[in-house]
Amino acid sequence: MRKLASVLLMSAVAVSLLSACAKPTTETQASSDASQAGESVSDAGSEAASEGTSASGYELALITDVGTIDDKSFNQGSWEGLDKYATEHNITHKYYKPAEKSDAACIDAIDLAVKGGAKLIVTPGFLFEGPVHEAQAKYPDVKFVTIDAEPKSGDTADIAQNSHAIFYAEEQAGYLAGYAAVKEGYKSLGFMGGIAVPAVVRFGYGYVQGADAAAKELGLAKGDVKIKYTYVGNFDASPENQTKAASWYNEGVECIFACGGAVGNSVMKAAEAADKVVIGVDVDQSVESPTVITSATKNLQDSVYNAIAEFYDGKFPGGTKVILTASDLGVGLPMESSKFKNFTKEDYDKLYESLKSGSITIANDEAVGDNVTDISTEVVEVSSVE
Repeated sequence: MRKLASVLLMSAVAVSLLSACAKPTTETQASSDASQAGESVSDAGSEAASEGTSASGYELALITDVGTIDDKSFNQGSWEGLDKYATEHNITHKYYKPAEKSDAACIDAIDLAVKGGAKLIVTPGFLFEGPVHEAQAKYPDVKFVTIDAEPKSGDTADIAQNSHAIFYAEEQAGYLAGYAAVKEGYKSLGFMGGIAVPAVVRFGYGYVQGADAAAKELGLAKGDVKIKYTYVGNFDASPENQTKAASWYNEGVECIFACGGAVGNSVMKAAEAADKVVIGVDVDQSVESPTVITSATKNLQDSVYNAIAEFYDGKFPGGTKVILTASDLGVGLPMESSKFKNFTKEDYDKLYESLKSGSITIANDEAVGDNVTDISTEVVEVSSVE
């Protein structure tokens, strides 16, 4: 027994010495990949991940909506803007994912971010209209940057002096994508949106109008270009979404604009099996699949980066909202990674200049209403699919 006790004591001392010699980790390497920055926070019912630590906590925070920061889409683009600024300026930062899709869960995540030391919080997505409206009054010393949303009380917008709302002219990005697809030679198109929120609707309406404009320029006859159009009702990668996309491709659709976060992953899988193509959304998704011929992008990274820079420069545009257009380089197609054979960079530049100058006008959701079939087209025939 004495010998055994001696052995155990020596083992304990060795473990203690090894622990004392280990270097403490006070900062994780900056990364937009959630798997490299995982930290769960169970007391608030949220998931959180951090980049950098300090005695005062995390100055910059982002709270995701129904997606994740590695969704290769909306949330990731926003996080990359925050992460870039924070990394360049050595500022502590963290992201949070609400436990569920509800106002209460979003408010819990905001509370946690403020408790953690946040001075500025970025909230991508329509889910935050109500929660940020409550939080901007609850935390007047904290700044809020909403993406594709503005603080609302019911249906009434109310942007306080500590909040700034950023929107994008998605109808212009969608227009560019639809125009390019038809100029490339595709005549049987699809639009598969996620949930019919304003940003998704604007992408889709622009897509239809861009396709019609290109078809008219090519001298095509009424009905030569057809578009199947639907909202799947979620932003998920799912077997159901993949099956729907596969059925469209089997029915002859050549190119689907996948506009719904992870819905795009399902469409890409279907396209790979059918040897068809996809248009990505929000950010350049060309690396996600060889089937992605281009992406209708919003300049999420730069707009978030710039908003944070304004805050630290003492010029935070509180109480305002902005709609970023082609004139602001807020939307576009990533031509350097696009896989076009017929639609050229010169074609794109000419079209983009027309958007910037205002010589091309595009009807958005406010002008058209809820039904895509109410869009006036001369060549394109749109069929709304449940």
